[in-house]
Amino acid sequence: MTDILDTMRARRATKRFDASHQIPEETLNAILHAARYAPTAFNIQNWRFLVVRDPAVRAEIKAASWNQPQIEESSALVLICADMHAYAKDPARYWKDAPEGMREKYVGMITQYYENNPSMQRDEAFRSAGMGAYALMMAASAYGYDTCPMDGFDFERVAEIVRLPKDHVLVMFVAIGKGTGELPPHGGRIPDSDVVIHDRF
Repeated sequence: MTDILDTMRARRATKRFDASHQIPEETLNAILHAARYAPTAFNIQNWRFLVVRDPAVRAEIKAASWNQPQIEESSALVLICADMHAYAKDPARYWKDAPEGMREKYVGMITQYYENNPSMQRDEAFRSAGMGAYALMMAASAYGYDTCPMDGFDFERVAEIVRLPKDHVLVMFVAIGKGTGELPPHGGRIPDSDVVIHDRF
């Protein structure tokens, strides 16, 4: 139990990476596969992990991201996106291993919940992608890698660069690699009593 808690406490936003380090393909695939165990409502698995390797594409993204160095220095740049219409794309596949009756029940609930409800589709996309991003960071840490969650970029421009489908939303980046240099001291955490509320505000 302590390993995961230690990992959560030790996680830092790494701003500089060893640009010469390459993550072995099988390790990166294992990290991405582990991230897919993040929860999603109705098991619709609507997160999408866009791995950007092409140096030219990374350079374009960097220019749209205030020239932050981790865009190009990281071993893997993962754009965390979500398919807002995943609910309507063969939803039975999300419950393919369940008994038929259960599968039919969930397909009906998925359709009823999201259809004609664009605000819920978008809200669910962000909830799912956020959990997927954190799972990705924890998985990377388990394999000995540092990460940096990022949102300092021009969302519309990056969406154009990567040709983001119209029914997808771009949520954030996660840069993965071997951190270099000294990390600044922790900024500090506010007390539990400031963030933990019981029953009602």
